[in-house]
Amino acid sequence: MAMCSITEYIQQVEEGQAMKAGDGFDFELNDETIIETTIIEEWDDCILVNLDEVAVNLLSVNGINLTEAEYQGRNVPLGKPMKGDVKKSKVYVRKPNGKVVKVNFGDKKLSIKKHIPGRRKNFRARHNCDNPGPRWKARYWSCRAW
Repeated sequence: MAMCSITEYIQQVEEGQAMKAGDGFDFELNDETIIETTIIEEWDDCILVNLDEVAVNLLSVNGINLTEAEYQGRNVPLGKPMKGDVKKSKVYVRKPNGKVVKVNFGDKKLSIKKHIPGRRKNFRARHNCDNPGPRWKARYWSCRAW
């Protein structure tokens, strides 16, 4: 398992040699603090890393909050689906460019029946849930709900 820092990872992506899931990854917060973690999944535009509670606390002490953000002047939880206002559900997520967006998904008038195997299989096939796309798209969250 190779280890690299954020800047080294960015250089590798630009050279077309990005690391894969399972490889080690370092967050260097300052001269004294380095968080070692593992890449869980990688996509074209972002990576998913494994962080424990201590690492999340270290990041928030250094001004990086992963659990909430500001959206239109108010603090909102990130990545937590909740009852929607426009649609059945909504979730706030941060895009790779740093912007926080609200993702609305689901139909208020319909109930999902994921406990019926045939309906679950059909929905997941129809929406290509094996490859749900990025977190800031409704399909990703609908597939997670099913």
